[in-house]
Amino acid sequence: MYKNKVLVLVLSSLVSLQFVVAQNNINSPYTRYGYGDISETNSGEQRALGGVAIGSRSHSYINTVNPASYSAVDSMTFMFDIGTSALSSRFSDANKSVRTFNANLEYLTMQFPLSKGMGFSAGLLPYSFAGYNTYNIDSIPNPEGGSIFTAKNFTGNGGFSQVYMGLSKKIGKHISLGANIYYMYGSVNNTRSVRILGSTTDSTVQTNSIKASNFRLRYGIQYFNTFDKKHDVTLGLIYEHRAKLNGDFSQITAGVLSDTTINNYQFELPTVFGIGLNYTYDSRISIGLDYSLQKWASTKYFWNPTTSTNAENLNDRSKLSLGIEYTPKPLGRKFSDRIHYRVGSNISNAYYNVPGVTLPKNYGLSFGIGLPLYNKFTQTVSTLNASIEYGKVGSSTNLREDYFKFTMNLVFNEHWFFKRKL
Repeated sequence: MYKNKVLVLVLSSLVSLQFVVAQNNINSPYTRYGYGDISETNSGEQRALGGVAIGSRSHSYINTVNPASYSAVDSMTFMFDIGTSALSSRFSDANKSVRTFNANLEYLTMQFPLSKGMGFSAGLLPYSFAGYNTYNIDSIPNPEGGSIFTAKNFTGNGGFSQVYMGLSKKIGKHISLGANIYYMYGSVNNTRSVRILGSTTDSTVQTNSIKASNFRLRYGIQYFNTFDKKHDVTLGLIYEHRAKLNGDFSQITAGVLSDTTINNYQFELPTVFGIGLNYTYDSRISIGLDYSLQKWASTKYFWNPTTSTNAENLNDRSKLSLGIEYTPKPLGRKFSDRIHYRVGSNISNAYYNVPGVTLPKNYGLSFGIGLPLYNKFTQTVSTLNASIEYGKVGSSTNLREDYFKFTMNLVFNEHWFFKRKL
């Protein structure tokens, strides 16, 4: 009976996410470029650790970044993780500053064993978000004398979402292999309108829309070992090959000029490499270091097959993350003994280009806490995680974004695969 209730909750959550996952949880002019803000698909625990995930291996939370981790699931455990986030941003330049706030239900994942040493995971994750609304007034010389003032408005919305399924299998005592398959869908819409001030002429509005509909794969491997009973080390690797977006591009112009254009531009997703190392001492202190590289520069983006060139070029994106977790006494009787304390940081570069601007490195600093929730009926421990991240994008010379992102997620951990004794 209890299992059926949990299953109903999972299914209803999946249905609800279909409606909310495409909502914008970001409001940044920088999402005007590329496919918008690319999500790291980190869980709440990993965000508190600066995004460290590739070498992470745990039976108490779900790690979708490296599918090789699924085989760490307990043989009797069903888990699912639902995450929400809130984002407060401050945008500033040399003249003024603006604040924005957004909140959203963000992801849902689940994981359970298929057999000894084999784990399965599935769920819904964001891939990218686009959301912005900017306005400026320009002037151009008037041939008849004076200047003509134009009002330009830029807005964007949408994003790409992904449904995934993953499988992981232990090979021997120290190696685990895994793979995720993703189906991506959604659209990124960018609209530009131009109006001549003081004129009765209608605005000209142009909307560009990139749609996604494709499958892609991610492969993962982890080598793990324990030394002298108290020292656990895990080395992880991930790889994704370049994949076609298999969507389409359309451009609709309305107003003074009206036109609808469907171009044969081609779009791709980048090759991805990642390596991560985790060290844990006595199940109390864990240190992780990740490095990842996304090869956007060699990816087709507004690729014209006639000229064999990109209309716009992207940049390779690298990210370095460091995270530390401390648990006073993992098996302690006191509630305070089993609280997880987390801190992390990361540094990365933008994958998009802003015309005429050299963007500095982006960085983030995060803190978090994990609270164990004991279920006396099932004798299982679920976890409520909360984290806050400060990050900086851009510079005040052009436009700087300082943001605080608060994430909360609940990892349900239930025993499904054994018979209770009456």
